Amino acid sequence: MHALSPCNVILILGLTNGPSSSPKQAMDPASYNRLSPSAANRFPHSPRMHHSPSRSGISLPSNGITVLGGVRSRSPLATPGDWSRRQEMEELSERTTSACTMQDNDIHTTADPDNIKLRLVRNGDSPQKMAVENSCRNLNIVKRVDVLYQEYRDTSKQQEIEQRRQRDGLPTAGSGVTAAPALQLQLRNSMHSLSLWQNLEAVKDSGLLKTLEPKEIILQEAMFELVTSEASYYKSLELLETHFLRNPLLVNTLSQSDMHFLFSNIEDIMKASERFLMDLEHRIEESILISDVCDIVQTHAVNHFQVFISYVINQAYQEKNYRRILQENALFRENMSMLENQPKVKGLSFTSFLILPFQRITRLKLLVQNILKKVEENSEREKTAISAHQELERIVKECNEGVRKMSRTEELISIEKTLEFKSKSVPVISHSRWLLKKGEVQQMSGPKSTRTMRSRKLYHPIYLFLFNNLLLITKRSSSGEKFQVLDSCSRSMLRTEDLEDQGQMLACAFVLKLLENQEDREVSYMLKTESISDKLRWIYALTPNRRTRFLSTSTSQPDSAQVQCIQSYSSQEPDELSVEMADVLHILECTDDGWMLGERLHDGERGWFPTRVVEKIMSAEVRAQNLKECQRIQQAQEGAQGARAASRGRRPAKSPQYTPTWTDL
Repeated sequence: MHALSPCNVILILGLTNGPSSSPKQAMDPASYNRLSPSAANRFPHSPRMHHSPSRSGISLPSNGITVLGGVRSRSPLATPGDWSRRQEMEELSERTTSACTMQDNDIHTTADPDNIKLRLVRNGDSPQKMAVENSCRNLNIVKRVDVLYQEYRDTSKQQEIEQRRQRDGLPTAGSGVTAAPALQLQLRNSMHSLSLWQNLEAVKDSGLLKTLEPKEIILQEAMFELVTSEASYYKSLELLETHFLRNPLLVNTLSQSDMHFLFSNIEDIMKASERFLMDLEHRIEESILISDVCDIVQTHAVNHFQVFISYVINQAYQEKNYRRILQENALFRENMSMLENQPKVKGLSFTSFLILPFQRITRLKLLVQNILKKVEENSEREKTAISAHQELERIVKECNEGVRKMSRTEELISIEKTLEFKSKSVPVISHSRWLLKKGEVQQMSGPKSTRTMRSRKLYHPIYLFLFNNLLLITKRSSSGEKFQVLDSCSRSMLRTEDLEDQGQMLACAFVLKLLENQEDREVSYMLKTESISDKLRWIYALTPNRRTRFLSTSTSQPDSAQVQCIQSYSSQEPDELSVEMADVLHILECTDDGWMLGERLHDGERGWFPTRVVEKIMSAEVRAQNLKECQRIQQAQEGAQGARAASRGRRPAKSPQYTPTWTDL
């Protein structure tokens, strides 16, 4: 087992009860109502109390200040504003730590003395004194977050899989059957999981667990997970900065431009996370019965999360430059290997830290989505969850579109350089064009009566470039570096016919018909692929409105086949879909040689992926529940969009639904 990271992120949160507090009084849910915004702004901080200095460590380097062995130094990248803000935060942190921390002697940690402690207070608040009643009970809501975000993310996804397996009646990693809603909580209570809301001493002592409905406890856990996972995410960002970004072993081996290529605007990302985490902490300070967190998510998504977009868009260049530096810079390569092998990194790669921001913003959307599934319908919490989800969805969409736009443009430029037109030239580069699929297939030539598999010389290789609005049929040059364009056609003028019912010899063959090619003629090609899955993938890409095997009218049908992903897969070709563990997908097509075409429930993305990375959801009840949750989110969002459109005097736009039909030939 790896040693725990030296970066223990601690949220110091306080809860104050009156001297006459009793369990009976604490059980009254009304007493845990959230403070109003005005009251929240007046929420006082604890007075300074004398206490011994904290252990030697590195504290909050994200704003340019490091504390090494008790000696304060300032990073060259820090700004005067960062220094001033950090001083104020540290002073306020000492007050919060002194007055609001209850030490638990039964809790032990194997973290080394260099642990990072994050004591958060609201940014911009001025120091205030608070009269602490003699019998007040104070508590650390999150005593320690010992789990790096990468560990939390992998564990939480595995827990989702196990939970769905138990509901589906499939064998799981553990034995025994647990009834909902305790099942989800039991699965989360493991070594690499974050702490549970119901395990907090303040929650236990308050009596809330005896008075709250099980569904409310589940909702509290969902909101609390969003908070603790943000702390875990910040912990990993801190490690990225202290162990890599600020490390002289790396800094002294890189030029300033390479430093920028590698780390981009990660410091802006850290500041956004810090602000976000501070507001989440204060919300829990207001009451151990969490009123809401999605309103905070929505505010920060609108005002502070734009930094994610620029970081994610630059991520492709990050990866390219990292590979380049590894190849060109031997000293950097050696030092990086040494840093990656240190215990505090827990066996994680440097690149696993670089991709954290995009992983977090997508995970945050799913966490809000999970809250939205659990809140009361037509409630205020549903409204804030919908707003937060829409803002996060916008950011994720802009991230994806930004990445795609840059990669698509580069790809078009690269392809155009390899094309040679025999007669009429076709402009390839366009802002509205992107590559869908490319590859080699075999074209059958000769009389139709001789089209059998016996004479292999009848087949000649051609290379297809399929774009979203154009097909190029080419022939590879003898050098293999150029492609001579033989024919072209608008994608909307393509038709296909599968020949699988004409014998085993033609199982991998299909007819491609160009209704109007570059010479305004109708042309047909009989093509053969290497496998049945290749054939189906080409047919689906060339004529996407074909009806698929498992889907006749709509993905919303309760009998639609569903699978869950049990192993992450990164797409290798443009028509493939990258899937993450615990993703749930509708199955649109399935081949006998190990490929599936699916649509992911939570975002509607489609593509092919290997059968080996998913398992079928057998229970009709589980499939129906997955659909119900998905439809509720969609309907809630459509309702919110409709209300906004009505207030502006416009009709709401209808969400597109997939309605496949057979293509007439």
